[in-house]
Amino acid sequence: MRDPETDRQVRPAAVETPTDPEPATEPADGSRLGRSFANRPLGYPNALVWLRAGILRDWRGVLGAFLATWFYVPVALLLAVWGGVGLAAYGLVAGGSGFADAVPSVLRDAPLVGALLDAFLNRSGGVLGGFAGFAIGFLAGFLVVLVLPWRDAFDEPANLFTGLAGMVAAAALVGVLYTLYRVLWEPWLLTVSGARQLSRREAARLRPVLYDCASALGLPNVPRLLIEDDPVLTNARAYARHVVVTTSLLDESDEDIAALLSHELVHWHTGDEVTGAFVRGVALPLVLVHAVPAWLMRTFPHPATNLVVFVFFWPVLLTMKYVVLPPHSRDVRAAEYRADAGAVLAGHARGMRDMLERRKSFESGRSGWDEAVCATHPASELRLDRLELLAPAADAVDGVERPAGDVAPVTAEDLFGRPGAIASPRAVLVAGVLALACGLGGTLLGAAQWAFFRPATVVDGYFSGLADHDARAALESLAPGVRPSGGDLELLAALVEAKDYQPPEDVDVTSIERDGDEAVATVDFTLAGRKTTAKLHLEREESATLGVFHGWGISESSPWLGLPAGQAGLTINGVSVPAGPQGRGISLLPGGYTVGGQSNPLAETPPQVVLAVPGQEQIGDVRLEPTLTPTARSTADQEVRKYLDACAAKQVAAPENCPFRYYPGETVKKIAWRITEYPKVELTLTGPTTAQVSTPYEAQGTARATGTTEGFYGTSPFTEDDTFGVTGVLSVVDGRLTFQPGE
Repeated sequence: MRDPETDRQVRPAAVETPTDPEPATEPADGSRLGRSFANRPLGYPNALVWLRAGILRDWRGVLGAFLATWFYVPVALLLAVWGGVGLAAYGLVAGGSGFADAVPSVLRDAPLVGALLDAFLNRSGGVLGGFAGFAIGFLAGFLVVLVLPWRDAFDEPANLFTGLAGMVAAAALVGVLYTLYRVLWEPWLLTVSGARQLSRREAARLRPVLYDCASALGLPNVPRLLIEDDPVLTNARAYARHVVVTTSLLDESDEDIAALLSHELVHWHTGDEVTGAFVRGVALPLVLVHAVPAWLMRTFPHPATNLVVFVFFWPVLLTMKYVVLPPHSRDVRAAEYRADAGAVLAGHARGMRDMLERRKSFESGRSGWDEAVCATHPASELRLDRLELLAPAADAVDGVERPAGDVAPVTAEDLFGRPGAIASPRAVLVAGVLALACGLGGTLLGAAQWAFFRPATVVDGYFSGLADHDARAALESLAPGVRPSGGDLELLAALVEAKDYQPPEDVDVTSIERDGDEAVATVDFTLAGRKTTAKLHLEREESATLGVFHGWGISESSPWLGLPAGQAGLTINGVSVPAGPQGRGISLLPGGYTVGGQSNPLAETPPQVVLAVPGQEQIGDVRLEPTLTPTARSTADQEVRKYLDACAAKQVAAPENCPFRYYPGETVKKIAWRITEYPKVELTLTGPTTAQVSTPYEAQGTARATGTTEGFYGTSPFTEDDTFGVTGVLSVVDGRLTFQPGE
């Protein structure tokens, strides 16, 4: 046969037979591979094919280990039992009365039937309630653990596939790393467990038999042979690169030793240890937890210890026994039958039969995992039956020789198969197509994410909506928590759509600093002719568009503008804004706004421009100061003169509600008033529609009274001047200014 590593024709027997009679001068295991890097089987094109063959063999065991470990089956069992016991207790207490109350009154009042139902439910209702409660609690507790990690998939179905794919990738990675660890560190691990090199006499006894078995099986090399000091138990174990036997094997016959070593060589060459290591690696978190009760029960073998361990670790133990073991045991049993067939192929069926009859099982677990999970060897009688079917006619079974040709003989190709390449052409094609599809799909998804769902896109859309005077489009860029709704949304849309709104211009997103699901965008823009820099905080949306794309939303609160209280006719960008008696405020989108107040014939309110900048929490309070209109003073003079003229027309000494009067001390017989000088008035605004009217001391008016008085000496004429001022209130009534005298 051809050696794939040296590419030269060699003979298996010649390769494995040591030429130096002194064990001390030959390689550690007497094989050519013993002088190389590792003692792996050479019947494979390369180490990757060997590892692949072992890793991919037992898909059922891998699936069971994956489901039990990565879906938290022990935790689900624990919560299920707790929930079942809790609801069962509730059902026992409340079941009888609850079921009895649910019986219709027609049946309850029926003769005999009602009494029968009451008796049945009163005595069995609690039991039924307990069973129902346990079933409901168990199912609910189990499903909670299984479903809770996938709660995001309800809103985003893609999370189900991505989460499962990530879980599978993580389990596979852990399994591969653990397998490599077990293979590469195997010499050190075996040394720690008590295995040692063979002595000269032990090597002289065992290695020739090992070489003969390898030659009979057609193997190009042998593993490194180690030994453990155990003179009582005959045991042998095959690992990835080693075979370990106990010292008691030295007392067996050559035939029995050859049968046992042939059996272990098949385990070694087919990579059964690699298969088991990968299964353990996939279930590594569960294996590490299970190592505690396994060590306790192995170290302290006592019923009390087993009971305490079961009380604390029963979810793990039950998961191992009923979830992990059943799918994995099928491959383990097949491996045992295959190894027994190897002894037949090597010509040692009789020795294998003798070992099975005397020892029942000559392989113990390699670790606590193996003892608890992988110790699933077929029954010895079943293995003996299989041996009888495979044994050639030359071997007598129970003293009876069977004629040749009963069954097809065991061949090396049937036993070991063809390892082939790392992957078949079809597998390479399928993997290539899948990789291309994943790469193309990932590229397209990444491009769509970059083009439409990155933080900068949201910021650009935000300011583009403002530039278009489209508040609703801009608000779509806000995170749901800061997005207005209802009347505030309608008012905000009207303010931005108004022509007086000044949007930010020359917008430039200079940088995006991202930290996980949060980001900060630095934006430069021009607002009302002034260069401004602002920072916008963004957060990644929890829900996904199309179940795939996670967008971003601006989480920055809109700037708050306080409005003055008690001012009617308040407007922003020409849009009427109501203001309550205690004042109110409004959130504004970034931009410039013109705030105006009420205008009437008396007063006008100059508009105030306010700027809302992103990142600014409070714009400030608007303080609108009304001023007199240009015509208010002249109109006030006219109204006051009308009032004074009306007072002067009254021919009485003291006109009512008038600022002037005459006190002669005698009876006035006749009097007439004439305003000789009108007073000058001052206006003081007391509100948007009212003003206080007053007369300065130096600007008072004069009224002249003329007439006659009648006294003791008769009638006498008089002329008298009275200086006066005017006070009152000038207000807007029905759109006109009206003067009302008085304080």
